Amino acid sequence: MTASSSDTCVLVSREGAVLVITINRPEVRNAINRATSEAIAHALDLLDSEPTLAIGILTGRGGHFCAGMDLKAFLAGERVELEGRGLAGIVERPPTKPLIAAVEGYALAGGCEIALACDLIVAAENAQFGIPEVRRGLIAGSGGLLRLPQRIPPQIALEYALTGKAMSAADAKHWGLVNRLTQPAGALDGARALAAEISANGPFAVSMTKRIMTEAPTWPPAEYWVRQRDMLEQVIATNDAREGALAFSEKRAPRWTGT
Repeated sequence: MTASSSDTCVLVSREGAVLVITINRPEVRNAINRATSEAIAHALDLLDSEPTLAIGILTGRGGHFCAGMDLKAFLAGERVELEGRGLAGIVERPPTKPLIAAVEGYALAGGCEIALACDLIVAAENAQFGIPEVRRGLIAGSGGLLRLPQRIPPQIALEYALTGKAMSAADAKHWGLVNRLTQPAGALDGARALAAEISANGPFAVSMTKRIMTEAPTWPPAEYWVRQRDMLEQVIATNDAREGALAFSEKRAPRWTGT
């Protein structure tokens, strides 16, 4: 199923339990304007609201992931960021379900911050990451300064943030920012393979697993087990939990419904 036509700024297609979201502005290296932010936000809402969707992939068309904010749109007075959601409708409010960034070419400035808002990253060997805002007298205010030191060693993150230098895909893999590397032009297929491994599992269990691992670092230690137990009870009460047990006992693949 394709939910957007080829002349739109974002293409959305469903591949089984996987939603593929493609930024479709190759002429500006997939820079983000207002319409693109709105379209990505709409696609992420679809991902979260459809029970049988387990995971999303965010990528860019034309050999680059995203070069960040569309500066021409910004200078023209366009409000590129969305209220309560930020750049690309994601940096301030990522989806509740897992999202993989499939990165080719540039993921710089806001593009890097969008990738950091995703849960996992699959990158081609020619990809480049970076938050070079300091070189323009600015700061990486769309989450780069907050998320990068959570994803790689803080001192390494600080060096990249203060120098503004680019990080190669190989270095990103070395520091743990990238999960998997592929040949050039292979990032989307690599993300599809990773998504297939994840979407073979129960959709609600997958989203709850992400929620616990994302939220737990902010929980008071005394509440760890109480909060996790509450979430566990929600999972156990689902039809999919029963289906998983039945499928195991009957030696067959489970048929998930997301309920």
